[in-house]
Amino acid sequence: MLRAISAPTIDHRGPDFATLALDVLAALKPVFGTTGPVVVYPSSGTGAWEAALVNTLSPGDRVLAFETGHFATLWREVATNLGLDVDFVPGDWRHGVDPAAVTEKLRQDPSIKAVCVVHNETSTGVTSRIPEIRAAIDEAEHSALLLVDTVSSLGSVDYRHDEWGVDVTVSCSQKGLLLPPGLGFNAVSEKALRAGGGFAKSYWDWRPILAANERGYFPYTPPTNLLYGLKESLALLNEEGLDNVFARHLRHAKATRAAVRGWGLEVLCLDDREHSPVLTAVLVPDGHDADKIRALILDRFNMSLGTGLGRLAGRVFRIGHLGHFNDVSLAGTLSGVQMGLTIAGLSVDPAGITAALHVLESA
Repeated sequence: MLRAISAPTIDHRGPDFATLALDVLAALKPVFGTTGPVVVYPSSGTGAWEAALVNTLSPGDRVLAFETGHFATLWREVATNLGLDVDFVPGDWRHGVDPAAVTEKLRQDPSIKAVCVVHNETSTGVTSRIPEIRAAIDEAEHSALLLVDTVSSLGSVDYRHDEWGVDVTVSCSQKGLLLPPGLGFNAVSEKALRAGGGFAKSYWDWRPILAANERGYFPYTPPTNLLYGLKESLALLNEEGLDNVFARHLRHAKATRAAVRGWGLEVLCLDDREHSPVLTAVLVPDGHDADKIRALILDRFNMSLGTGLGRLAGRVFRIGHLGHFNDVSLAGTLSGVQMGLTIAGLSVDPAGITAALHVLESA
């Protein structure tokens, strides 16, 4: 993939580029679980958030969102800054979106135009149950659009844009698609396309992009070398098979939780239906600073753990098991964590790593 990205940049108005773009746009669709269009931007996931909002909504529209973690909070800020009226349902950062609350909120407020949900909350290691949320919207007999952030889940967690009735799926390149940052995505339903949106927009406007994409081109200078890499990453996912990719992530998550519980520590996520397949957030005991533990592990073992974000700062560290990762890599990661915890003075049971190995061996 790195070799692909480093290839010479070709003319983005020439026939070779059109072939590349058409191939990549077609290969993206199965990863999103859609037969519809996927819009590709030279952007971060934040840009893809904004694109989802401005192409479907108008200033002053009412939006329902849920405080499931740090990134749900940031998406709310983007919406608020655009002039949307966000009903932000408070949460404890240890659970996903409650489908019953979705139904209740929509029945109370027919003016809501969209429901915004983060599928996998990177700050907490909690996933929200998108099919149940779709069913909750339907139960309320409400016309609200369903907008879903899959920035840290796409390509690693089972996801079905069409089957689950999602209207806009937001994602980006630097997680399960195995690439550097720089590509933002919107998978778009027919209903979302019809919504139009009343915001003034140019760069983020889906319409000229989709029109140019039909011929394999873009209305702006595209990130050609990242598209080279995307073609290779999609080929890697296809070679392993998406079902096998999803099963591998579930196995690694289960092994990680076994280690954490074996150490006598607490996983942040409280609902067994909502454990993230791509990362696990671990609460440290009172009297210990998670960031000092992270710094020690980085210094001693050259291994970087995720920090606690927002209200979780200093209280958790996050173990990633995402992307191009195998059983031996995970075993090494968990061994480093276990050694670091012991050096940091936590009383952890060394049987934690053994519990994780048993999960991996039994797969």
